[in-house]
Amino acid sequence: MNVHRFDKTINGREYRIEVSSVGPEWRAQIRRTPGISGAHMPFYGKTPDEAATLLTRWLSIANGRPKTEV
Repeated sequence: MNVHRFDKTINGREYRIEVSSVGPEWRAQIRRTPGISGAHMPFYGKTPDEAATLLTRWLSIANGRPKTEV
């Protein structure tokens, strides 16, 4: 399986985003780690970068601050 990993700092929090191919699309989700909920919904895009960007934007909005550090 082809997996891309992106480390992002969003509103002061560290995230590792994993993007994997699912058919013709790519699925981005927060990497599941022990002690951290894996209940975040996945985001889909035509490329790994697009899927990761969509998830990054959502995390920025969900945290209540518009600023995203990339």
